[in-house]
Amino acid sequence: MRNMSILIKSTTLGNIIITTGSVILLLVFIRLFSWDKITGIYEQLADKIATDIDTAESARKEAEDLAAKRQAEQESAKGAARQIIETSQETGNTKSNQIIAESRTESSRLKDTAKQDIEQSKTEALTSVKGDVADLTI
Repeated sequence: MRNMSILIKSTTLGNIIITTGSVILLLVFIRLFSWDKITGIYEQLADKIATDIDTAESARKEAEDLAAKRQAEQESAKGAARQIIETSQETGNTKSNQIIAESRTESSRLKDTAKQDIEQSKTEALTSVKGDVADLTI
């Protein structure tokens, strides 16, 4: 039994030594043959992430610029709309005043014409009445 316990202990010790040696040998082989590829993959990933961050930053700046440009155009459009409304109101007021003046002129002309027609009718009526009275007196 004693021999068995030494054998188990030495086998366990041997397994530890072989396992440790295998891990060290694996690390050496990885370092010699694959380390550059592995670090290259991580460097490519880091470069891609940096590029994506730069692209996102550029896109954000462009979006901010476009938003500012849109805001400026919107303000410009509001100003132009205000100007158009003011011009339309002024034109409307001018036309309104012009129409009112023309209406007053036309009504005055019609009034004067009506007065002349009335005066002429009155004169004709008086002349006719005078002629009838003269005929009656004769």
